Amino acid sequence: MGARRGARGESRLIRYLILGSWALFCLAPVLWFLSIGLRPRVEIISPQPIYVPHLSLEAWHMIWEDWPMARYLRNSVLAIFGSVLIDLVLAIPAAYSLSRYRYRGRDDIGFYILSTRMMAPAIVAVPIFFLFRSAGLLDTIWALMIVYAAINLSLVTWIIRSYMLDIPKELEDAARTDGASDMRILVEIIIPAIIPGIITASVIAMIFAINEFLFTLLIASTPNAYTLSVALANFTGGSDGLIYNAIALVAFLAFVPVFLVVVAIQRHLSRGLTMGAVKG
Repeated sequence: MGARRGARGESRLIRYLILGSWALFCLAPVLWFLSIGLRPRVEIISPQPIYVPHLSLEAWHMIWEDWPMARYLRNSVLAIFGSVLIDLVLAIPAAYSLSRYRYRGRDDIGFYILSTRMMAPAIVAVPIFFLFRSAGLLDTIWALMIVYAAINLSLVTWIIRSYMLDIPKELEDAARTDGASDMRILVEIIIPAIIPGIITASVIAMIFAINEFLFTLLIASTPNAYTLSVALANFTGGSDGLIYNAIALVAFLAFVPVFLVVVAIQRHLSRGLTMGAVKG
């Protein structure tokens, strides 16, 4: 009995060592970015290798005092979460229609919605610019919300639709027998059953929105609507040249919120990534 417990403890220790080594390997680029962000610029651009770097808050003071980084961070949060909310409000009813109702051209409509995600963004960049300018929405958070939502709406709709196809229709038939309307079925039965899928679609849309640069740079013409993705470009030119430590620190700050969200909902996210994967 004691030998069995010892062997079980050793296997658990080996498992933890393997998982810990893999986690350290995956986080190594992030930790390297953080180390660059906490080093003085003189050391980073020095031609001589420095094996024991000195920690400095030079870049930290630069991005918070010389640049309106708090505004950039606020703009990113508002634009991203606002776009995800718009996507969910529009995608859930659309996915319910595509997965439950039968009508002519339903499959064609579904594939057309998905095909819009494959379009090159540069094709519609100029028309979108003139559209928002005529509407008076240039350089606003609302414009960023709409653009991010439009970019990710097809993907969010298709992902949520795949989870709805996994729900047995007998549940809906029983609810209709009791006199429930389609809206009540959607709110009280379908949505609670596809929470992992909604979380998965939301996280994926959030990641795509954070990485969006073309439309953000096109719409946000002043720091009033700059996001973190555009803020990174501010450290790559000008009379000061490339400010490597500021770039690394801003990139780390942009990564941390997504990382924390994924860690907090990893159980639902892992379940959501496996559910509905085989449905067309």
